[in-house]
Amino acid sequence: MNNRYQYLEEQFRIAQQKQFGKSTEGHPGQGELFNEAEELAADVETPEQEAISYTRNKPKRKPLPEDLPREVIVHDIPDEDKVCGCCAGTLHCIGEDKSEKLQFIPAQVKVIEHVRPKYACRTCEKEGISNTVKQAPVPHSVIPKGYATPSLLSQIITSKYQYGLPLYRQEAMFKQHGIELSRKTMADWIIRCAELFKPLYDQLHQHLLQQPVIQADETTLKVVDSDKTTSYMWLYATGADSPQATITGSAIPNIVLYDYHNSRAGRCAVDFLDGYSGYLQVDGYQGYEQTQATLVGCWAHARRKFMEAKKGAGSKGSGKADWALNHIQKLYRVETQLKEENAATRYTQRQEKSLPLLNQLETWLTKSAQQVLPKTKLGEAIQYCLNQWHKLIRYTLDGHLAIDNNRAERAIKPFVIGRKNWLFSQTATGANASAILYSIIETAKANDLNVFEYVMDCLEQLSRPDTDIEQLLPWQFAKR
Repeated sequence: MNNRYQYLEEQFRIAQQKQFGKSTEGHPGQGELFNEAEELAADVETPEQEAISYTRNKPKRKPLPEDLPREVIVHDIPDEDKVCGCCAGTLHCIGEDKSEKLQFIPAQVKVIEHVRPKYACRTCEKEGISNTVKQAPVPHSVIPKGYATPSLLSQIITSKYQYGLPLYRQEAMFKQHGIELSRKTMADWIIRCAELFKPLYDQLHQHLLQQPVIQADETTLKVVDSDKTTSYMWLYATGADSPQATITGSAIPNIVLYDYHNSRAGRCAVDFLDGYSGYLQVDGYQGYEQTQATLVGCWAHARRKFMEAKKGAGSKGSGKADWALNHIQKLYRVETQLKEENAATRYTQRQEKSLPLLNQLETWLTKSAQQVLPKTKLGEAIQYCLNQWHKLIRYTLDGHLAIDNNRAERAIKPFVIGRKNWLFSQTATGANASAILYSIIETAKANDLNVFEYVMDCLEQLSRPDTDIEQLLPWQFAKR
């Protein structure tokens, strides 16, 4: 009965924390409850106070980009004032002060009218021999018989999938310009554009499967016309969030791919990975066990469970949870020190610094599992780590591996944020189109491209026959 009461009390505190507490998973520094030996031995006398002066850096505004169009306005004094008031001599210019102001010009919409004159022979018309008409061919169009240009389509796509602006809001924005552009028409255009991007998506898919490390995650999605209440958007990512965050000397490209399914079955990952046997870094979801990849655990998920145990303990104290959190923090501190190192150095340093910490933590987990009730949050956190231990320590086997799966979690966040705006997809076709377009946009962002220009250029190229898909890959596009 006492165990039942303790369990319910813990659940109540966690519910309170979720409703009213901070959502951050930040953990205070080492030693608030369990000081290191050297801290215990330190002199506890009150230190003398001294006044310290220092130089504070003056905030410096980042300059505006040099490639922006500039209009120069000179504010000069009248010619009659360019005379010295003392000796009546002519003043000469000794310098000038400059200041920049940023002006915003609202989007401009214009109609491009294509005129194709027709030509015929008057003599042939009179004699009735023939009536041949010559005319220039129909100009190339991304949407045949439609009035959408690559720039318009790129605007609609980036507004929805990069900035989370639903089509009904875009419809209202176009009305302000006097343009009746229905969300139904825009939805049809988006699906057509997704079909054009499919060869590029497939090419990215092939490159992703060639990488030594892939991170994966999944999130829910509502599809109105689906036979299941909840569908899923799966995510697979390689490389880093940006070229600046890439591991030194690493040749792994930055790729983000979404894959829609109306199921969370492990078979979805098996089909997408298509026999992939490299490292796959994921959370503890059992569905990934069906793949042929070598699974790598995520210390962020392990830490999150100890944070829940700490919150659930309340005023009774959370000594064991704090010890685990402090120890995990030491592992992350090692990773911070290795952030700028190459893969070989990361591997060597992890063997030297991280493995001893992991061995200590494993010993503590094994001992604590015998002292803590298994159904408490702390017991669940300990058991999770022990069950996942062989996966959690695998990040030390290769310098290309990360300590956690946060790369994938960050990559899936734009979809989660967008989902809060448009709430659901109407059909599976729309969900698949969203998966392709989110993939193109997030991969472009990870390669520091101007997304609007990249999507516009790709639409122009992909709608033409015999396009070289390889040249449209984001890391190739950036070299132009």
